[in-house]
Amino acid sequence: MTLTLLLDLDDTLLQNNMETFIPAYLEALSKRLAEKISPDHLVKQLLRATQIMLLNDCPDRTLKQTFDQAFYPALGIEESQVHFEIEDFYQNHFTQLQGLTRPMPGAVELVKEAINRNYDLILATNPLFPLLANLHRLRWAGLEEAIPSFKVIASYETFHFAKPNPTFFMELLARTGWREQGVVMVGNDLEMDILPAKKVGIPTFLVAANPEQVDSMGGKLQDVIVWIDQNPDEKFLPTFTSVESILAILKSTPAALPMLCNNLPIERWNIRPQESEWCQTEILCHLRDVEIEVNLPRIRKAIETQNAFIAGIDTDPWAEQRKYREQSGERALSEFIKARLELLDILKKLPQDTWRQKVRHAIFGPTTLQELVGIIASHDRIHLRQIVQNQSL
Repeated sequence: MTLTLLLDLDDTLLQNNMETFIPAYLEALSKRLAEKISPDHLVKQLLRATQIMLLNDCPDRTLKQTFDQAFYPALGIEESQVHFEIEDFYQNHFTQLQGLTRPMPGAVELVKEAINRNYDLILATNPLFPLLANLHRLRWAGLEEAIPSFKVIASYETFHFAKPNPTFFMELLARTGWREQGVVMVGNDLEMDILPAKKVGIPTFLVAANPEQVDSMGGKLQDVIVWIDQNPDEKFLPTFTSVESILAILKSTPAALPMLCNNLPIERWNIRPQESEWCQTEILCHLRDVEIEVNLPRIRKAIETQNAFIAGIDTDPWAEQRKYREQSGERALSEFIKARLELLDILKKLPQDTWRQKVRHAIFGPTTLQELVGIIASHDRIHLRQIVQNQSL
C-alpha cells in the first residue's frame, strides 16, 4: 500500500519543549536586531504579528505576507532595513538553539522505514517559521539525509494556513497533487494535530504515552509502522464528505495552485506534455471558466431556489472552442482565484440547515447543496492532480 505520512516536527520527530525554546529564540533574535530595534518592542510586535498570522484564513495571502503586514509597519521600518540581519540570524545564529532540543527516539527509524516503503513524506510542522529554521530542526532530529525525501516541508513563506486551522492539512495534500492513496497525520498534540485533521476526514495517530485517555488511536513513535501494518488499507483512506472538509478543500485550491503552477517554467505553460493532455494554461482556463460560468451560478440557484434543477454542462470542448492555449495562464489563474474567493464568501455565510437543501441534478439526480459543493471540491482535486502529473511527464 502507498501511503502519505503527515509528520509533525516539534515533540514528534524532535524533542523540543516550546516553553523553553520560544523564550530563548526570542532572546537570540532580539539580540541580533538590537542595533536597529529595541528588544522589548521587537518581542511585543513579533508576538502580536504571530498571533495575527495564526488566525489568517485568506487563501490568497501567505503567512509571511500576513506577518509582514502586521510586523514591520508596527516597528516603523521596512523589511529591507533588517533583511540582512534576519537572514544572518537564521543562517548562523538560530543553530545555537540546538542544545535545547534532542533527537526523538524512534524518529529516524520511522522515517527510514517510510522511505524504504516508498511512502510520501510531508513535514506537517506548524508553518510559523521560515523554511531555513525548519531545515535546521530536521537536522537536529537526525534527519538531514532524509530531507530530500520530504515532498513538502511546510513553512511560512509558501503556506497560507496554520494549525489548528483544518485547511492547513488540506493545503498539505493539495501541494502534493491530491495523490489517490491513504493518509495518516502523526503528531503529539491533540488540539493542534489530531482533532483538526480528524475534522476534515484524515486518519490520525497520536504520539502519546496514554492515547486511550484522550480517545485517540496512538502510542509511541515506534508503534506507528506496527499500527499501519495491523490495519487494512481502507482504514487510511480519507473521507472528504463533511462540510468542514469540503470548505477546506475549496480554500486550499487557490492557496496551493500558484505554488504548483510555479513549478513549471512560464515558457512551458502553453505546451501540452502529450497531445492528448491539456497543458497547464488549458487547465487554468478551464478552472476559471467553470468557476465563473458553472459553479457560481449553480450555487446561487441552489441556495435561492427550493429544490432547484441543475442542468448538466459539457465544458471539455471549451478548451478548443475558446482557444485556451492562446490565452494567458497567469491571467486565468488570477481570475480563477478572484472567482473562488467570491464563492467562498457565499458559502461561509450559509446556515447549517442550508447545506441540506434539496437539489435536482440532471446527471446525479436528487442530491443536496452539500453534495453539489462536494462535486466542486472533487473537480478541484482532479485538476490539481492533473497539473502535478503533467509536470512529471
